[in-house]
Amino acid sequence: MEFPDLGKHCSEQSCKQLDFLPLQCDVCKQDFCKDHFTYAAHKCPFAFKKDVQVPVCPLCNKPVPVKKGEIPDVVVGEHMDRDCKYRPEKKEKIFMYRCSKEGCKKKEMLQVTCDQCRGNFCIQHRHPLDHSCKRGSRPISVAGCLARRASESKPSGAFNTLSSRWLAQRLRSKVKR
Repeated sequence: MEFPDLGKHCSEQSCKQLDFLPLQCDVCKQDFCKDHFTYAAHKCPFAFKKDVQVPVCPLCNKPVPVKKGEIPDVVVGEHMDRDCKYRPEKKEKIFMYRCSKEGCKKKEMLQVTCDQCRGNFCIQHRHPLDHSCKRGSRPISVAGCLARRASESKPSGAFNTLSSRWLAQRLRSKVKR
């Protein structure tokens, strides 16, 4: 049993297939089968109305508007010559944070600031004892205090014994707590 009123024939001249679920072209309003419903497959004469493509500048990756009748390659070329913000001679610096330690010329990718003196230092000089930090508070730990004294000029023998006694008392009182 046939249903002559059910479905539609494909509007493509070479096909004419009876399709029970035809697809209608949204531009030319003709019915097509699943093989011919795309603009390119049925060579839609009005496809340019819907098939709008905006060229993108290969240098700055920004869309370049093209007016009707203009050739996209020419418009993009003019954009590259006049309006493009990309400048190849200007390289972005990666290592831009220079060490503040006197005599050091190293640069780092990330900013490493001292909590005490707020100076910018390389990885090697990031600790206050490594860059002879003069500003700020005293070292936080007893070990830091000892390291600071060791890095300074060698004191006289009497002062050295006094400071070692002070340090020993300090360590004993911390252990008892």
